[in-house]
Amino acid sequence: MNARSGREAAQHPALSRRALLGAAALTAAASGTAYAAAVNTPSSQATSGSTGTSSAQRRAHTFLAAAMDAYPDHGDLRLTQSYTDQAGLFSTAFTYDNALAILAHLAVRTEAGRTRAVALGDALLYAQAHDPAYDDGRLRQAYNVGPYVFFDGVAQPDGFVRADGTANVGTQFGFTGTAVGDMAWAGIALSALARRTGERRFLDGAVRIGTWIEANASTEQPLGGYKFGVDGANQKLPFSSTEHNTDLVCLFGRLALLTGDPVWRQRRARARAFVEKMWQPATGSGSQGGGFFYTGTNDGETVNKSPIPEDTQTWTHLALNSRAQPSRYSRSLDWAATELAVLDRSDRTNSTVPAGQSYEGVTFSSASLLADEDAPIAEFQPKPNRNGVWFEGTAHLALALRDRAGHGDEARAHRLITSVERAQELLGTAQTVGSRALPERAGVVSATSPLDTGFGFGYYPYRHVGATAWYLLAATRTNPLRA
Repeated sequence: MNARSGREAAQHPALSRRALLGAAALTAAASGTAYAAAVNTPSSQATSGSTGTSSAQRRAHTFLAAAMDAYPDHGDLRLTQSYTDQAGLFSTAFTYDNALAILAHLAVRTEAGRTRAVALGDALLYAQAHDPAYDDGRLRQAYNVGPYVFFDGVAQPDGFVRADGTANVGTQFGFTGTAVGDMAWAGIALSALARRTGERRFLDGAVRIGTWIEANASTEQPLGGYKFGVDGANQKLPFSSTEHNTDLVCLFGRLALLTGDPVWRQRRARARAFVEKMWQPATGSGSQGGGFFYTGTNDGETVNKSPIPEDTQTWTHLALNSRAQPSRYSRSLDWAATELAVLDRSDRTNSTVPAGQSYEGVTFSSASLLADEDAPIAEFQPKPNRNGVWFEGTAHLALALRDRAGHGDEARAHRLITSVERAQELLGTAQTVGSRALPERAGVVSATSPLDTGFGFGYYPYRHVGATAWYLLAATRTNPLRA
């Protein structure tokens, strides 16, 4: 379970970095002045083999730049706003999304991309060093990066750096906790910067993250591994996540390589052992026939067997697989591609896809396919569409298939990437960031239609940094979870 949701423990409906609680209506008019993002990403630098890919990738990077530069009056030290304004999360910048943005900027391998990645890395280091309450290496779930007036009429006037010099933690939505998944992804991004730049500060920041995780999340419970993290009151959370521990396989592996300290290999082994305990071997056909990873545990003793999420199938392959020793767990990709496959079009119940369009991909979890289409996803939210496509997951499934490179994998990945690129062309029009109009056809929406994850929150058709970054990683064949 990733820090972004608290979803594996379904009885714990924690606010998510991606849960659009209190979001605005699904249809919102664009506002603000036209915005031309400054990004220099030559199309020749990365290709995926999809039709029009170079242009699609360039426009995706343009969206990331626009979301990063949305508040020019609030200083050069900044993070990237995660969603367009229409999502109702204002200037929220989730730590996880910004880690992905760093990795996507590095994937293009241009000087402009490197410069943006370094700037975002330095902002994460600033947040780590200027937390308003702690000096122990932690990062929060999210930060504010620009001014806004909250739903209750209370103004949030600061940018990423508050007037007193502290990092502007996202308190109005309650994004104040620190979770292992978010921390791990930030550490992965910082380690990538350390490798690319040779700058010691990035490695030091990643080591501080790993040290915090060991001190605050390691457990000796029967299933082992690492727990979820802490809430906003600094109380440890009791559940453990397959996704989190998968992230740690990568982070701890990288720290072992970069520092030469064998303790990180021991910690990596502990995280990997937990992940492997979540494996359900193939026992038959169908969604419960095996060949997938369960989501985690609520108590450290009993495996939580429902819902079964998509990302624990794809990220495990990306983190555990080795080209020299292909993983026996790679069957999880087939399970995700088959059992979570969806096709969204305008005639589906509660679909928001325009007439004449259709999109293929995967949904968030096994529970998404069984969502009650007659009931809102959450209070003040619309009703779900069981066939809504989750583009973030669709992109990392495409990347994992490309990484596996088995018979038919490239063709299947190509179809998924083409679907994501079509969505960037046609969905999420007239949306803004920081009240500034986005460049046309730039940025991928998180979902084709309102989608119920089964973990107490949803995804909606708003352009999203996380979905866009995963598309770029898939398009450039960049595996962010390989140590």
